[in-house]
Amino acid sequence: MNWEELLSLKRQGDTNKRLRREQDETRLGFEVDYDRIIFSSSFRSLQDKTQVIPLSKTDFVHTRLTHSLEVSVVGRSLGRIAGKKILEKHPHLREVHGYQFNDFGAIVAAAALAHDIGNPPFGHSGEQAIGEYFKNGNGQKYQSEISAKEYQDLIDFEGNANGFKLLTESREGVAGGLRLSYATLGAFMKYPKESLPKKPTKHIADKKFGFFQSEKNAFENIAKELGLLQTRKGDDISFARHPLTYLVEAADDICYTIIDFEDGINLGLISEEYALEYLIKLVKDNINTKKYHSLKFKADRLSYLRALAISTLINDAVKIFIANEDAILKGDFDVSLLDKSAYEAQISDIISLSVEKVYQSTEVLEKEIAGYKIISDILDVYTGALIREQENNASNYDKLMLQTFPKLYHNKEASKYNILLNCCCYVASLSDSAAVHIHRKISGLEI
Repeated sequence: MNWEELLSLKRQGDTNKRLRREQDETRLGFEVDYDRIIFSSSFRSLQDKTQVIPLSKTDFVHTRLTHSLEVSVVGRSLGRIAGKKILEKHPHLREVHGYQFNDFGAIVAAAALAHDIGNPPFGHSGEQAIGEYFKNGNGQKYQSEISAKEYQDLIDFEGNANGFKLLTESREGVAGGLRLSYATLGAFMKYPKESLPKKPTKHIADKKFGFFQSEKNAFENIAKELGLLQTRKGDDISFARHPLTYLVEAADDICYTIIDFEDGINLGLISEEYALEYLIKLVKDNINTKKYHSLKFKADRLSYLRALAISTLINDAVKIFIANEDAILKGDFDVSLLDKSAYEAQISDIISLSVEKVYQSTEVLEKEIAGYKIISDILDVYTGALIREQENNASNYDKLMLQTFPKLYHNKEASKYNILLNCCCYVASLSDSAAVHIHRKISGLEI
């Protein structure tokens, strides 16, 4: 892969090439991507979607929105620092094509801002709840009526694939979705493969999947325009990651490692003694002990260690990225950047404590259980109504429910797969509160 293609400013529907030298420096195309994402309704809904603590009423706990904003800030720093070093190594990118180090930061920041845009309510359990409905719930009956890959899309419903759909899907009067640059879309794609075969290798790019069957052609066109290496051909396609995807992933890994840990401390799930001990181990080579001991309040000590930890991991991730640039461009780098971190042991300790004290806390588990029931019930009502409508067998109740189903997701003439997938995407679009509200309505608990 080469950077000239990977940094493509092209957008869906373009007939002419967009050259970096011809860009308006006051409103660079990659920065337009960021603006389009942040003003989208899908992004706004993240303000009421779970990050760690589902339906938390605690004002200092992160939502998907605040998490995404923080990941974008870290991603911007990663991109700028890496971009500066890439331009030093490949000066023709600046001298001939006009790229600047801020371009790399803008691409990574935009992709990082959108990285969770397709995630359902109730955190990662929301993805699993959608999948479980089709794998073991009432949705299992549709398996024989759709293809194996289409069924796999449903039983392994993936927020990354839904995000790609949201960002690229055309609808009436709006061609190409948000019409982001191909560089940003490439950096967004963590898993450039379809749902089958499942985990064909141990390569990080094969861990999950990144597009539904409905977006297969769109993804292929973008991947080829960017010059991504094709790793599987024929019926089962996959590509190597866009190099900047590793920086987007690192930004997410850094934030959830440190910020989820911080949330656990603020909620009292992790004791301050434990927390400070674990964070100090991570930053011990960079800490200013005099400054640290001058901080009187826990919040200030925690804030200082958090900032130092993030800065430490940013510099480490960029160091790994640059050292492995050639392997990354060849598609041979098969793990995340933090898997090669000099601080891997400390990161592992922090995540293990977060899993024990936060992710498996009673509050989280109880509300994830509720989320499963809510999502399953909503899917059951709407998928049943939509399929019976297509078969001209809708009941009066079905017709009433379909009057509440958004027209954006309602296409009676679509294939059975697309009807089911659109229903899943509708459920995934709901905020936590909206899902609870709809569930109360269909359960007769609210009039």
